[in-house]
Amino acid sequence: MEFILDILYIYVALYSLYFLALALRNLNDKPFKIEKRYSQYDEKDNLAIVIYARNNKITLENLIRELKMQDYPINNFRVFVLLDNCSDNSEQLFEHETFVNLVNIKDVGTIGKDQAIAMLIERLSKDDTIDAYVFIDADRSIPSNFLTTVNAALVNNSALSGETLILTDNLGPVDKIKAAYQKYHMNFMRKARSLFGLAASADSGVFVIKKNIVDEIGSVDFKDINSELKYSMLLSKIQCPCTYNPNIQTYVDTANYDFRKPRLSARLDLFKNCFTQIWSKNFVFAEHTFSLLNPNIWLVMLIYAIIMKHSCRYYFFVDFRIVLLTFIVLVAGFGISLINSKLKLNEIILLCLYPVYSLCHIIKNLPPVRMVRNKIEQREELPEDTEKLTVDAFVMNKAGRELPCKIEFISESGLAKIKFIYKKRKFVTGRHLRMIDALQEIRQKLYDYGFVIKICSCCKHFTSQADGSTNMLKGFCNSNYPSPSIKEKRPTLIWNSCTDFEPAQVTNLLEELTGEEAVH
Repeated sequence: MEFILDILYIYVALYSLYFLALALRNLNDKPFKIEKRYSQYDEKDNLAIVIYARNNKITLENLIRELKMQDYPINNFRVFVLLDNCSDNSEQLFEHETFVNLVNIKDVGTIGKDQAIAMLIERLSKDDTIDAYVFIDADRSIPSNFLTTVNAALVNNSALSGETLILTDNLGPVDKIKAAYQKYHMNFMRKARSLFGLAASADSGVFVIKKNIVDEIGSVDFKDINSELKYSMLLSKIQCPCTYNPNIQTYVDTANYDFRKPRLSARLDLFKNCFTQIWSKNFVFAEHTFSLLNPNIWLVMLIYAIIMKHSCRYYFFVDFRIVLLTFIVLVAGFGISLINSKLKLNEIILLCLYPVYSLCHIIKNLPPVRMVRNKIEQREELPEDTEKLTVDAFVMNKAGRELPCKIEFISESGLAKIKFIYKKRKFVTGRHLRMIDALQEIRQKLYDYGFVIKICSCCKHFTSQADGSTNMLKGFCNSNYPSPSIKEKRPTLIWNSCTDFEPAQVTNLLEELTGEEAVH
């Protein structure tokens, strides 16, 4: 037991000193300021801008407009857009567009970012005119000097990740806490590590890498956040570590941003696999490997509490005053880290609430709690006499932006209800006698918040079919899509959708049926 406490104290004491060193180093970010000031004087590389899009028509159009307004020579970059099975007519943006090289992936389903990019890289691998790839998601927005700062950062680095600025206007309380932590993590931890010359994790939302590195490795790995971390370790191993650069900035709306963090189990597995390879002269890879063990704040506090109590009462290999001193070093490091973290006062308050969120998240994901929660959720969703249909759909806001969602139509004990799912948010209607009434509740709820579900039942071209059934799931589509020559009404279902969607005025079902009878 004493030996375990010794190891734990050495672990948190070293982390406290490491944290203080980062905090002090972050006070002087002059190298980034100098790089940005003189970025326009660097020799211009030939860049391949690779944009991955999945039903991001509005933000994609804005991003292309911003690329056209870059202060970078237009002859030194090309734009490649990957449309992955888009159903929002994104390809229409480029019908007469010579600025963009379009790769429209159709009729094979959604293949995902990783595979789509791999296909393009294979095609461009023999193009010797490209110096570097710039990968960016279609939901991002960029400043006019984006490519200039990328080019300047490539002078001393082979792989780069940038700063993601989240627009927090419409975030809920929990997401605001996570956004404050992410801003702090970028402006302190990632920036300080970069100033020390240490490696960073790749972010597929905005990632820059020299073409010769990609040719050497074979491709990139953007399956998920855990794959991106693994890819970052590979870059460190071949001595081309990914470096964080705060000058490379992109903006993203809260509706399009997912707060991602590698799983603890994935980090531990990666550490175990990399540990046997650290006994070389590659310091960056060795440090990057040990950084996988960065502790949670609650773990640090718990270890300090146990050791201070033990060293105060019993014999310990260091005096209690030394233990207290290293704890004060950690607290001082946190205070210093706030100085150049660009956090506002309200964001500092939110940051201080992050440990509470973290503790709740840990408790929520404990195996016993998770098992009980899964059983409860399963019991609520799937009784013996339950039928369920899940469809993928989109909700459209007032600005016309489409957000992916899921809708579950549930028939339970003879009653109907609908579950609306957007990211991790869920809304379940009450139980209704008819499915159409449950859908009306969802429609009205979303309409009150300025959203419309992009399905047939919410489209002005749709009319209900009074077929004698209870749920009234059928109807007719009256649009001219796909051809004006089609004059007859075409049968459809309430959850179907097409690209000719136009929002209908929200009315109750009784008004709709009354209106139909009046016409007839």
